[in-house]
Amino acid sequence: MHEIIVNNFVPVMFGGLFFFLLTGIPVAFGLAATGLLFGLIGMEAGLFSTNLFQALPLRVFNIMSNETLLAIPFFTFMGIILERSRMAEDLLETVGQVFGPVRGGLAIAVILVGALLAATTGVVAAAVISMGLISLPIMLRYGYNRTVATGVITASGTLAQAIPPSLVLIVLADQMGRSVGDMYAGAVLPALLLVGLYITYVLVVAVVKPKWVPALPVEARIYRENNGASGHVSLVVLFLACGLAGWYWSTIHNQVMGPWLERTMPADTDEVVILSLTVSSLLALVLAIFNRVTRMGLLSRLAEQVTFVMIPPLVLMFLVLGTIFLGVATPTEGGAMGAMGALIMAVSRRRLNFKLLKQALDGTAKLATFVMFILVGSTVFSFTFNAADGHIWVEHLFTGMPGGALGFLIVVNLLVFVLGCFIDFFEIAFIVIPILVPVAAKILPTMMPGVPIDAVMIWFGIILAVNLQTSFLTPPFGFALFYLRSVAAKTEYQDRITGETIPAVKTGQIYMGSIAFLFLQVIVLACVISFPKLVVGNIDKGPQIDADKALEQFRLPAPGPLAPLPNFGMPAPEAGASAPEEAGATDAPKEGADAGAEDPMKALLDAVKQDSDGKK
Repeated sequence: MHEIIVNNFVPVMFGGLFFFLLTGIPVAFGLAATGLLFGLIGMEAGLFSTNLFQALPLRVFNIMSNETLLAIPFFTFMGIILERSRMAEDLLETVGQVFGPVRGGLAIAVILVGALLAATTGVVAAAVISMGLISLPIMLRYGYNRTVATGVITASGTLAQAIPPSLVLIVLADQMGRSVGDMYAGAVLPALLLVGLYITYVLVVAVVKPKWVPALPVEARIYRENNGASGHVSLVVLFLACGLAGWYWSTIHNQVMGPWLERTMPADTDEVVILSLTVSSLLALVLAIFNRVTRMGLLSRLAEQVTFVMIPPLVLMFLVLGTIFLGVATPTEGGAMGAMGALIMAVSRRRLNFKLLKQALDGTAKLATFVMFILVGSTVFSFTFNAADGHIWVEHLFTGMPGGALGFLIVVNLLVFVLGCFIDFFEIAFIVIPILVPVAAKILPTMMPGVPIDAVMIWFGIILAVNLQTSFLTPPFGFALFYLRSVAAKTEYQDRITGETIPAVKTGQIYMGSIAFLFLQVIVLACVISFPKLVVGNIDKGPQIDADKALEQFRLPAPGPLAPLPNFGMPAPEAGASAPEEAGATDAPKEGADAGAEDPMKALLDAVKQDSDGKK
């Protein structure tokens, strides 16, 4: 028995972890219990010294003082404040009015609002539950196909995994030891690609099955002008004007921001895009405020409503991302700024009260405590795991698989996909990621020769984030499906607007609705794996340094003649007495040792050569 435990300590340790999890014990305590129990077993078996856990308190203290993880409660608080202040309801109503006249417009509004909620809340549960409570009754009221309606809601809610600023990306960056800003930059294009595929799917359904996604009826379009016009022309003109302003900013961005930041290198593309969007959004907000104050009627009711509802959260998101990309603020500071901005927005809408603030603080404290406990438990587990050379065991396990780096990626993605169906992403990040990162750092660089290791690992992190997003939609275990099931109507009900009886939403309809979007996410995952430039192309590679030029810059100038010393009342030397020495200072360097004074490296090489000749 002793030999079996010693020779198979790591697999037995994993078996112990699964045993604790199957008993129903909380994951954090299960991880800690497994680490402590097998640490004691290893001590008794002679695998570890008796002072194994001596450094454990220091590890726990480092976790509690981790500034990167401090961004989690800030972003969580921001999301809860925006959610509880009915921002999602206002956004859905407004965006629905914009796209309502076209078939599938309400579904497109749900996707766009879901993406914005994902960027602000950062939590799948909050996004899916909010959209389920607000949008599902509206879509059912106007005759949307139930599979399309439920699929759109669950898929848009899972965007919280990949759209920056995301809690998932913060946690992955911390566990992988990489920059949060680089993780955000790498996730931008895959997230936009996914949103684009969602909208494309809805447009295809509108063409193939128009009755599944009907347009919003005329009586439901509330933001109309006195003459009956919809106001879309004014909105388009405002959009074009602000877009032109954003384009102009992109042309002068380096000239404006370079001197301010004392930077000579051109800015990254993502930085330029974010700040250009910020300028466009701020211009739209200024124009809307001017129109309302002066009552000049320059904007339609629809354009004004869209500006006041959509622009503030967009500006908040752009400012948070922009300051992080610029390097002006850390993710923690950006999260704090976002939380303050959410409070200002809630106050400006007169929706902030003590009850809402207490709910937001309670929710933030619960999530932050949950994350900290999970992280402490995983630290105890990994402490014993690494002491038993578990990382070497995992490395040998994966390197022995066929297919090389591609085979490693396939196996890892299947593993994360399956785990994502059963456990939360926090648990996956704190348990699985630390085990996989050392192996990935050795195997994956072979797939992208010449690419820095940091960029390769960012690419690996984005793959995991997109994969986790996919697992949230997988029937029958996907968490997003359970979240929607918890708020969808379980029995028939009477609609409060039309008075019609709406049948209950069946679980099978929720499952069927997710399949199409699951395929779309798999396509994006395949694109990220096949085209790494979607991720690494947006990562700041830093300034390229020429080694030869750097050495030239550091080379000291030749010493000039020494300044004359004060004589302190002593008689001056005769004229010409020091002429030879002073002249010699400016002459050509002498041979031998004197020549080496000017070139130390040459002198060293000559000395080594002479020494070797002498020994011969």
